[in-house]
Amino acid sequence: MAKKEKIEFPKIDWRTFSPNPVIGVDEVGRGCLAGPVYAAAVIFKSEALSDMVTDSKLISEKRRDEMAELILQEHHVGIGFATVEEIDELNILNASLLAMKRAVEKLGVKSGHVLVDGNKKIPDLRGFEQTTVVKGDLRVAPISAASIVAKVTRDRLMKDLGAQYPHYGFEIHKGYSTPVHKQSIVTHGPCIAHRRSFAGVKEYVR
Repeated sequence: MAKKEKIEFPKIDWRTFSPNPVIGVDEVGRGCLAGPVYAAAVIFKSEALSDMVTDSKLISEKRRDEMAELILQEHHVGIGFATVEEIDELNILNASLLAMKRAVEKLGVKSGHVLVDGNKKIPDLRGFEQTTVVKGDLRVAPISAASIVAKVTRDRLMKDLGAQYPHYGFEIHKGYSTPVHKQSIVTHGPCIAHRRSFAGVKEYVR
């Protein structure tokens, strides 16, 4: 059996992109059964933290919380989201792109170069150049910073939803499709925070 080759994703120097400002954008929550999808857009105002950030999934929750606070203090950040209703209406891909567009718009800048995590450009984002970067949250520091802020912001919301809807354990799994979460939907039916167009939820809408 042939040995599977490990694909390397080299770091990308975001400083080489123009025009300025260079904006890193990422979203979180696409694969969840519940809760909104969140996005953040980050413009680095200095070199602070640029060699410390990485994909939010590779950092402990405590470290993510610390890093998010530092990013918000040191850099220019916009946060956007798309609601559960918008996800069900538009589909999760289009809702994710909408959340990213809203995050960029929250920055209040009219032009620049947006580096988007993934392989899809943000529709209807006028005035900006765009470059997509596969595994951008590992390779491009402003995208890494955006992934951290987006995840921390969304996780906090899911903890709040966990207090509102205690049957589902949102504070633990953050809406992802874990066995415990799926069983809670079977037992209790979906709540208002669930994405009713998703398999694993729509079958149990009463």
